[in-house]
Amino acid sequence: MLLGNRLKEARKKCGLTQSELGDLIGVGKSAICSYEKETRNPTVDNIIELMCVLGVSADYLLGTDNIIKTTSDKTPKYRTMTKEEVAFIEILRKDKIVYEMLFQDPKRGSDLVKKKLG
Repeated sequence: MLLGNRLKEARKKCGLTQSELGDLIGVGKSAICSYEKETRNPTVDNIIELMCVLGVSADYLLGTDNIIKTTSDKTPKYRTMTKEEVAFIEILRKDKIVYEMLFQDPKRGSDLVKKKLG
């Protein structure tokens, strides 16, 4: 699924309205709005058009900036991480205590963060 926030960010960076972007790729304003809200996915052809018009990669629009290999039950699996997720983990690593607490028991760490945030 296309990441709507990234599409919106790229569109605004180019100084385009939803209508203008829609005209450039051959869809209506409502389609662009739906892509940005993630209630509808663009076709492959539309993704290619978005890449060309906005000057971004499909990886960026789809949130597959980084592909990581994980091993679970000795079976390698590939997962994607956005640049924002990687940056978040890098920031967490700077605080050893928080990092270790969150990653030793991810469920407990998540519950503590949810409780703290309300």
